[in-house]
Amino acid sequence: VQLQASGGGLVQAGDSLRLSCAVSGRTLTFGDWGWFRQAPGKEREFVAGTRGRTGITTYTDSAKGRFTITRDYAENTVHLQMNSLKPEDTAVYYCAATSSNWVRVYYIGQGTLVTVSS
Repeated sequence: VQLQASGGGLVQAGDSLRLSCAVSGRTLTFGDWGWFRQAPGKEREFVAGTRGRTGITTYTDSAKGRFTITRDYAENTVHLQMNSLKPEDTAVYYCAATSSNWVRVYYIGQGTLVTVSS
């Protein structure tokens, strides 16, 4: 399984970005898929996830109401729409195939950098 994340960039606070994760080697209906991020000097943290079979989504408190995770079955791609970005959202964002509790990462992409200026 390979995951290719894209869509990061430099934006100002309040702006939006849409990250994409192209998945190959497995269709999205098999497995659970998540977005994680790692800020400088911090550990990697879970941001949002979507269950492969049901499409049920989960968000951390910091992402609720601002971020939306979706799946495009035709493109076998997972997206993360991020609105109202804050400087504290600055991090490298990774997409991953994970365990159902979003703890164990089975496969992870190379990451895409999001920088939010104040």
